[in-house]
Amino acid sequence: MAGRHRKPTETGRTVARIGALTAMAAAPLGIVGTASAASAPSVNSTATWDKLAHCESTGQWDADTGNGFKGGLQFTPSTWEEFGGTQFAPSADQASKSEQIAIAKKVQKAQGWKAWPACTKKLGWR
Repeated sequence: MAGRHRKPTETGRTVARIGALTAMAAAPLGIVGTASAASAPSVNSTATWDKLAHCESTGQWDADTGNGFKGGLQFTPSTWEEFGGTQFAPSADQASKSEQIAIAKKVQKAQGWKAWPACTKKLGWR
């Protein structure tokens, strides 16, 4: 008997059982999946923010391209204000690199790396 409606063989059942058992054994070890917390960089490293800024704005900390996102880490005006950026400057592109990083740390703590979805995925951080 051939085709997709054939009777499963004992070999097929054994392979399926082994695969299921392997997945169950690997899950608690953190082996299953493609990303892990270990791949996320330190928020305290300036190099981390430099890499992200390079992806977001080609490393231009004063970026204002008119697309609604500003600064090296491409903040929206509402995010910049919500996380206290206006204590430094009216908009992110007018703030220093260290001031932008200070606000980015707050954003990252609240929202995780998903706050920068395209670049953190590209960089393998999530």
